[in-house]
Amino acid sequence: MDNLEESLNISELFKLVKKRFVLIVGIIILCVTGAGYASYNFLTPIYEASTQILITQQKDGQTQFNSQDLQLNLQLINTYNVIITSPAILSKVIEDLGLDTTPIDLQMNIRVSNEQNSQVVNISVQDPSLHQAVNIANSTVEVFQEEIKSLMNVDNVKVLSPATYVKNSLPVKPDPILNMGIATIVGLMIGVGITFLLEYLDTTIKSEKEVDELFALPILGLVGVISKKEVRKSKKLEKQRIRKRRLGGV
Repeated sequence: MDNLEESLNISELFKLVKKRFVLIVGIIILCVTGAGYASYNFLTPIYEASTQILITQQKDGQTQFNSQDLQLNLQLINTYNVIITSPAILSKVIEDLGLDTTPIDLQMNIRVSNEQNSQVVNISVQDPSLHQAVNIANSTVEVFQEEIKSLMNVDNVKVLSPATYVKNSLPVKPDPILNMGIATIVGLMIGVGITFLLEYLDTTIKSEKEVDELFALPILGLVGVISKKEVRKSKKLEKQRIRKRRLGGV
């Protein structure tokens, strides 16, 4: 019995969506169009430049490393990741490049990461200007490489891959396709929500079932729906009958 009622509810739901299908599709198209237009015309494109550094540990001119040295290097990386985006480093980057920003604001545009058990650290910088992103990434590495000597009394930072300017690079943000995909889902939710709201606000009685549910009264009879075509056909037949009567009377 419960399965039957559930099937009926799902059936009614599909009927309701079908009834307002044009409205739902219209809202989806409106949302997708708005998201696409905003992505291409209003949102500032953001570019990204990345550089890689290698953290090593060299003692007394040794070139051979044991497992203990490697483990120490991995433990130092977390500390280095914090130092790279610290005001001590970023303040000098801002000064060297003449940037109109603060270390805290610049820190929000820099991401430092490394793979698990890897001594390679990736530094990524995002900025509305690709040239600026490249300059900030390389300057951050240069300042960090110089300052770490006095901060940690070590010289174990090697540049593997500096950031470079690539012509016709695509911005990493915004992503118009992603934004329009999200807008599709949002538009669908809004359309279905409005559909349910309109149905809830519609208090007209449309079937004998609703009469029975609302008033618990017996159904004595039903008035069928007459289409316009049937009305025109009925009027035509009535006119023919009247004409025949008149002719018969004559």
